[in-house]
Formats: sequence, C-alpha cells, structure tokens
Amino acid sequence: MDPELVNRFRKQALCHLDEAYNLARWLTKNRHDAEDIVQEASLRALRGFANFRGQDGRAWLLTIVRNTCYTWMKQRRNQDVHMDAGGDVETMQSDQPDPHLALSLTIETEQLRGAIEELPPEFREVVVLKDLQGLSYRQIAEIIEVPIGTVMSRLSRGRQRLTEKLCVQKGAR
Repeated sequence: MDPELVNRFRKQALCHLDEAYNLARWLTKNRHDAEDIVQEASLRALRGFANFRGQDGRAWLLTIVRNTCYTWMKQRRNQDVHMDAGGDVETMQSDQPDPHLALSLTIETEQLRGAIEELPPEFREVVVLKDLQGLSYRQIAEIIEVPIGTVMSRLSRGRQRLTEKLCVQKGAR
C-alpha cells in the first residue's frame, strides 16, 4: 500500500479510534464486540481511504463504525446481546476522602449508563454522538444519513426519555 496514503489515513482517521470505540461500545453494549467492530471498521476505512476526499475524517470514520455496528447487530439479531457482567465500570478518583459521596456518584453514573443503554438505538446513537462525543448536528446528520431536523428531534426525544427514566429511578430510591 502507498506509504503516503497510509500516512494520510493515520492523520485523518486513526486519531479518532477512541471515539470510534466509544460509539461502538454504546451501540453494541459489549466491549469485546466493540473492539472487533472497530477493528473491522478500521480495515474497511483503510481499504476505502483512496476515495476519501478530505471531508471530516472523524465523521467519515464514525459513519463506517456505525454502519459496521448495524451490520453486525443485524447478523446477530436472534442472539441476545447483553453488556459484559464485568462491564467496564469506571472507577472514580477524587481528592475528597468521603466514600459515601464516591459511592453515590458511582451509582448515579451507573444509572445514567443503564438509562442510555435502554434507549432505542435511533435515540441512543444521537445522544452518544452529541452529548458524549460532542459532534455537531451536521456531523451527526452525515453519519446517520438523516436530515438535521431528524437529528434534533431524536436528540430531544432521547433526552426526554433519559430524564423520565432517571426521575423514575430517583423516585424509587
């Protein structure tokens, strides 16, 4: 493969692998599957990079990751996909010695994670791309191939569902 092409690929696409993994992780709800999907998407991106014409490398790669995820999920439609039992729980480090506060924040983080994972895929992907990845409405519209108005609508509805779910959980405590 042309070394110049590989170098451009590294600069345009590979610098976004963490974001690619995060998107795949949220869509599949499984870290091992997300790793496999990002690897497959990266290979697809490299094979197709000769056709890349200098658009947004981040949005371009995330589009490939998203499409790879949905192809993967479609192939496994009859399988029950669950989050790993050991599921990537992030540990929180704090300067504050209060373990009750740390536990409370960890519980809230897990409740939010669970609420996002329960969203239907069309809402979950826009919430993840906008609120966790920080993409613009235009970039999200390009990635998921819908009008900007649809992105805004799905984001609003997804956020509303999250709010409702979290309020119900908070009331149950």
